[in-house]
Amino acid sequence: MTDVPADVEKVFGDREGFVASGDGYALETTRFDGRVTATEGEAWRTDYEVTVRAPSLQAATADEVGPAVVDGWFETFERRLEDVPKSTRVAVELDEYTVERDGEDVVVTYRYSLGGEREAADAAKAFVEYVEGTYVEGIVPGYDYVGTVADLMDSASTGGSEGTRGGTPL
Repeated sequence: MTDVPADVEKVFGDREGFVASGDGYALETTRFDGRVTATEGEAWRTDYEVTVRAPSLQAATADEVGPAVVDGWFETFERRLEDVPKSTRVAVELDEYTVERDGEDVVVTYRYSLGGEREAADAAKAFVEYVEGTYVEGIVPGYDYVGTVADLMDSASTGGSEGTRGGTPL
């Protein structure tokens, strides 16, 4: 690992669901690409960056989605993701938060600093799971979903990872 403090490397390396990947760790317990990097921060703190890459609404559907729906979905998704610190028992204050369109993907980035490595790992996992859960809750009915989003819908409607694509999870 490049630039990852040794104590952070130990905790994330031992934590179930996280695997070393590039200059940080990937979370393998979600369908979306969630990654965490860590660098030395001020004093006793470590700076963390959690990045989640999810498909855009248009990329997740086989149908053509109108610009008003695409923009409305994106704006709502962005607003709902601001509440991520409430998704964990760890008191986390975000240093920065962004949601950006990157071609066919939506990239969500959270930056925060914490002193406890275990708490930081718990927060990172909760953040990635929150993005995925918020995405699923915001699925717009009436479209034919494909790929990862169709798989998530199948899991939500059948209670497992196998089965046929059913309705929306709510």
